[in-house]
Amino acid sequence: MTVSAHRARRTRSTRRPSRRRSSEGGRSVKFEDLYQADFKLLDDAVSDWGLLVRNLTDLQKQARDGLHDKAVKADWHGVNAGVSKEFIGKTAGEFDDATKEATSIHNILQDTRDELKSYKQQLHQAVEDGRKKNLTVIPSADGGFVVTMVVHPDRAAHGTSVPEHSVADEDDLRDRVQGILNNAAKSDSTASRVLTALVDESEYGFSGVVYKNRDQAEKAVQEADELAKLAKKDPRRLTAKDFDAIDNGLKQYHDDPLFAEEFAERLGAKGTEDFWLGLNDPREGGHLGYERGYKFAELQKNLSLTLATASQSDSAGMTQWKQQVINTGGRAVGGNGNVLGFQVMSNLMRDGDFDDKFMTDYGHALMKTERFYTDDGKNVAWQASVCPQLNYEGSDGGWDPLNGYLKGLSNNPAAATNFFNDDFIPQDSHHESAVSNFDYLFKQRHWPMDSIDPHGVHSTVGQNFLAQALEAATTGHPAGEMPTIDTPAHTPAQTGLFEDIVSATADKPELLTKRGYMSDSFGQIAAEYLPDINRANTNLPHKDLLFPIDGTAAQLAGPDANKFLFAVGQNPEGYAAVEVGQKAYMSNLLQYHLDPDLPADHRFTGDQKLLVGTVAERSGEVSGILRQGRMEAIGSAAKGHDDSFNHAVAQYQNLISGGIGTAVGVGTSFIGSPVAGGIVGGAAGTATGSALQWLFQDVQGDSADHAHDTEGQVWQKGWQLNGDYAQHATELAVKRYHLNSDLVIVAGNSAQQGYYNARNRLDGEAPGMTADIAGS
Repeated sequence: MTVSAHRARRTRSTRRPSRRRSSEGGRSVKFEDLYQADFKLLDDAVSDWGLLVRNLTDLQKQARDGLHDKAVKADWHGVNAGVSKEFIGKTAGEFDDATKEATSIHNILQDTRDELKSYKQQLHQAVEDGRKKNLTVIPSADGGFVVTMVVHPDRAAHGTSVPEHSVADEDDLRDRVQGILNNAAKSDSTASRVLTALVDESEYGFSGVVYKNRDQAEKAVQEADELAKLAKKDPRRLTAKDFDAIDNGLKQYHDDPLFAEEFAERLGAKGTEDFWLGLNDPREGGHLGYERGYKFAELQKNLSLTLATASQSDSAGMTQWKQQVINTGGRAVGGNGNVLGFQVMSNLMRDGDFDDKFMTDYGHALMKTERFYTDDGKNVAWQASVCPQLNYEGSDGGWDPLNGYLKGLSNNPAAATNFFNDDFIPQDSHHESAVSNFDYLFKQRHWPMDSIDPHGVHSTVGQNFLAQALEAATTGHPAGEMPTIDTPAHTPAQTGLFEDIVSATADKPELLTKRGYMSDSFGQIAAEYLPDINRANTNLPHKDLLFPIDGTAAQLAGPDANKFLFAVGQNPEGYAAVEVGQKAYMSNLLQYHLDPDLPADHRFTGDQKLLVGTVAERSGEVSGILRQGRMEAIGSAAKGHDDSFNHAVAQYQNLISGGIGTAVGVGTSFIGSPVAGGIVGGAAGTATGSALQWLFQDVQGDSADHAHDTEGQVWQKGWQLNGDYAQHATELAVKRYHLNSDLVIVAGNSAQQGYYNARNRLDGEAPGMTADIAGS
């Protein structure tokens, strides 16, 4: 090779423009932009967001410790109790979410700023290192760059000293510079991507998620893209390794909003349904049933939790996803045409908290389809036929879409309340009268045979989920959880539904007594409406002062309320919830009413004996009615004894450990004065806890010693226990407020009289009065 040819080859290589590569779907960074970058504006943005985070943190603390705590203890009544208190609680929560989102934005901006500054320094260093080898980097007109020599080799012949370099040096410098620009482009584009996704999460309000840096957020988005790509594969080609990757990824990220939204949007509504249906159709994903069948329940749960998180996003993509799910619910999905969209999607709604509006709209559309396939409820629908198994969480096969949807409602109180108050048969139809979803599902529906039991045993999980959804709808908190100080007061829609439950059960008790598996939820419902139930059996004036209620009070007929309690009391779990609830409620009432600092306009009476006697007697009546329900169950049981009832009461303490003041539901309806807030969290709550611990210990001993008692012995034991508990609860209040000890005797006698009154209550007769009260 001649010298001139060699020189020509080197010249062409050094002046070759570099390729401008960028991150996937991202933007490129120009050489000149990074080399001359001024980060002052970005520094200011990072500083401003840091200041915002500090200010929001202070506001968050003020909202939590000031606004929220004062709202909890304030004297709310009427509309204020049902609206203002809840609004303030939600507003305080928004400060927390705002702080989290601002923290994420600050962290991502700061991380990106620091990276870009580092890349600028690396770029300058690369250019400087090139100069030492007679190489330089200059920008090109198209935004790229070229590597060329500082001094041409021909000048060396004229005595100019030129540093030695090779073709490899030129290539290395070009690749080094291009690598820095690529990294800067990736940092810039991914920051833009995750910040946009973060802000788009919630159209109104804030996403409430914290990312430590840009890489953490970007990793979540990239993982979602990769898993969605796997989930869109033909199920016939999906491997066990693919299955594990999807399951493990969803398990790790299902609570991450960016991941969940990206996964759901990339998969799409149709892709979501096709994925789950394809896995379960033996003609498509049958091989995975053999290899990973034992993990289907886990995947179903993780997928449901992921979709629930994604549904909370208000982004345009998720809004479209939710609408498409609803639109295709009544149509056949998949390639074989024998499964409806509702059947698939409802099984992916059993876990997690889905968006309220989505759940409401979905339920409305689902019931239209139910009405069509059942001919307005006259027939049964959703039999297995040739539909593949779609559910692995429980004993049903998932063919009935109401099962999964009702389970989803049990996690979503607001949507549950809306759903049950919605019409199943609208008033503007050609039918005689409207029927609500509650009436239809609780009283009329023909529940299909939806069971995977090999012996053909009928699954009852759908009706059990119905009870759980009703629990959420009437109480305002997810089923299976206990109310807290933040649980809003009962609304007209919630109390109206509770009134319907009581009325329906009173008219036809077998709706509950023959479906005992529903009674744990109905017992919790009753426990959270004890002030309303106590009012129903009280004809005394000013009963609103005797049994204070925040929010809307349920209007119940006394006989109906008693029949409802009698039905609930025939199940051990239902009995335990109301029995413990009423005992705690009595203790709270005594602590509340006997407080010498209670404002005069909150007092039921200034006569302490009349007060104590009335409270204790009403509590005894509730316990007496429950005990009669318990005896009814004992009499019909083959074994003839009731150890399960005492065991249920003893076990109830496991549900309320650490939260006795609110666990029985009085937290939502009982806080009606400035001093009542202490009943939940202060000395009064401690007193209630002490009284209940005494009850639990007594019941535990009773379970061992009296498991085979006759009905008469069970009744007598309850009479004695009520008197003893009333005395113990009153004694705690007497000691706290330094009151007359005679009140303890009054409480015991009155509770036992109320216990006897219960028989007359159920018979519709007026109860008697204790001598202590009558003579006071």
